[in-house]
Amino acid sequence: MSKFGVTRAKEQQLVARMADLGIREEDLVEKFILGSGPGGQKLNKTSSCVYLLHRPTGIEVKCRQTRSQALNRFHARRELCARIEERELGRRSARMRAIARIRRQKQRRSRRQKEKVLAAKHQRSLKKLLRKPPAADD
Repeated sequence: MSKFGVTRAKEQQLVARMADLGIREEDLVEKFILGSGPGGQKLNKTSSCVYLLHRPTGIEVKCRQTRSQALNRFHARRELCARIEERELGRRSARMRAIARIRRQKQRRSRRQKEKVLAAKHQRSLKKLLRKPPAADD
């Protein structure tokens, strides 16, 4: 029986990843917090939110992705692995890359960029004008 509510293969993969990074279950402080947000009465009555603290590094993870406590335990450990990998190996995780991409998309354009975009739009409109059929009075 899986203790995280996922397939045995996923659980073994997580355990192997934790072993590679040197994360031991004894180094983790795990607490369960009352959930909040969408989910109704079931969520508001159960402690499905999982809080993990990795003592050696001081990294904290809070996970409340699903209504299931077991699945949240799995997700929290996976997130902890990603953060430790990011910290130790200096790699940017997929989550951090996604956040950076969204930040770039939301960033306002500089005046020069705006002028370039407008010039390109004007050129495009001139090109489209040439496609029009000739007027009747010509």
